[in-house]
Amino acid sequence: MQAQEYGPAKWGLALRSSNRTNDAAIEHAIERGLILRTHILRPTWHFVAAADIRWILELTSPQVHRRMATYDRQLGLDARVMNRATGVIERALGDRGHLTRRELGVELHRARLPFGTRELAHIAMHAELEGVICSGRRRGKQSTYALLASRAPPAPRLDRDQALAELARRYVRSHGPATLRDLVWWSGLSTADAKRGLAISGARRWEVDGLTYWSLGHKTARVPRPGADVHLLPIYDEYLVAYRDHRVVPRPAYVLGGFQHALLIGGQVAGTWSPIQTPDGLVLDVGPLRRLTLAERRGLAQAVTRYRRFLGVPVSLSIA
Repeated sequence: MQAQEYGPAKWGLALRSSNRTNDAAIEHAIERGLILRTHILRPTWHFVAAADIRWILELTSPQVHRRMATYDRQLGLDARVMNRATGVIERALGDRGHLTRRELGVELHRARLPFGTRELAHIAMHAELEGVICSGRRRGKQSTYALLASRAPPAPRLDRDQALAELARRYVRSHGPATLRDLVWWSGLSTADAKRGLAISGARRWEVDGLTYWSLGHKTARVPRPGADVHLLPIYDEYLVAYRDHRVVPRPAYVLGGFQHALLIGGQVAGTWSPIQTPDGLVLDVGPLRRLTLAERRGLAQAVTRYRRFLGVPVSLSIA
């Protein structure tokens, strides 16, 4: 799942887990390397299970490399520079273990290679896509890199059709009903590859209002009870950014364009929220798009309670 913002992305994981899943449990899984944070699928950060990272990288990294090629060339990062830099990073991590991006920049500087902020970000992404490095253990609030070989155990390879089918199956099972355009957007695959994946994934298709949707499981979705399904979605949440067709879940332009935390009621975007740190704890400032019903306010209070339980700190609610 998409994970640009580290803290909010952990909350996104918790929302898709049991009610008892808290920040400490997710941090423990990341510390152990069960969950990795790296560039995969598209040129952006994602959380990925260590058990899946190798076959997904093999399938999707060529597409991401192609999308990054023009920007790499503009920075003077040709194949020779990238290969040399990846080698320097690999040796440094092999010798010294988990290092921050700044520490990797020092190593590149010593090797007389580009080490500026933008260049370093592109070099690190290249090394991730090549399956050399991935996220390491956190050092306080700082992220580190580590060798992929030390964080993800060897796994059986999937042939291309197996990988296409498995990725399509995973997406449709967790995001469906979804369209072909949605899968192409989320996965970074070509339209032809996404079609192939859906065709052999076992997913079912049907037409709704001129669009073809794919799903695994029952065709009829559960209709949320009014006011019962209230969620505080984090910024860049999969529910908002993993689709290209937005007809089913329309949202205000400022939520989609500004990528804000979203208040979700009955499956629809109903406002935004933001956490505000105060001397007494955290205040969730919620800005609904309309007046909330009593049932919706109860649902919102329950969502705040879950967020408080996740963080393990005092959290109060303020409704604008």
